[in-house]
Amino acid sequence: MRPTFLLAAPTPCSRIFPLVLLTVLLWLPASPAAAAGAHLFILSGQSNMAGLNPRESFTPTVEQEFGKEQVIVVKDAVGGQSIRRWHKNWMPPVNKPTANNGDLYDRLLQRVRQAIKGREIASVTFLWMQGERDAREGNGTVYAASLQGLFSQLAADLERDDINVVIGRLSDFDMQNRRYQHWTLIREIQVDVAESHPRGAWVDTDDLNDGTNRRGKPIKNDLHYSAEGYKTFGRRLANKAIALIRKG
Repeated sequence: MRPTFLLAAPTPCSRIFPLVLLTVLLWLPASPAAAAGAHLFILSGQSNMAGLNPRESFTPTVEQEFGKEQVIVVKDAVGGQSIRRWHKNWMPPVNKPTANNGDLYDRLLQRVRQAIKGREIASVTFLWMQGERDAREGNGTVYAASLQGLFSQLAADLERDDINVVIGRLSDFDMQNRRYQHWTLIREIQVDVAESHPRGAWVDTDDLNDGTNRRGKPIKNDLHYSAEGYKTFGRRLANKAIALIRKG
């Protein structure tokens, strides 16, 4: 004898529930990662950003998170340069003439605009590793204003008030301020600026300047990072950027 299965007739509630569920799903806000458009990452600064190869660790990390087609990475960095080469309205701590203020920023912005031409942008993250030159020249007293001015400058030029900012803090290279008189001051400023920024974060680099550099030379508390240090640095920047984008 075969078993008999009775199919219950659909009740009004069983018919309404799928419609209610569909309506709720349609009204749920999209997550930042699922938003339309690409995620733009702008990397700039002086030598320790110049030494970073995004393809080693930074780009693979953000592409794994958002998808290769949804990621745009623009890097332009030059070693040994003061922040004045990016901040157009830079004011020196003493009345002395300066030149080339903002010229590297103009070059960076040109490359950014070329990279995003015709693309819809879901988010912008600015990743900054710089400060060694200003620590050496004693420009720490104006560094906070310079950083904030640079961020405002970029926001105005890209016409966005939602730019995420990730700062690489200076390493433990000269914690006694013997060679770079404002080393620890700028370290403190970088953390303060990042933590006070509504979309800011910073990464630690104190453990990145030991080991072996790319020329195979052993280093200890060096001004620059080891070969593995640069890879770790790229991952840290990427993970902080991802967290900010996810936070929205």
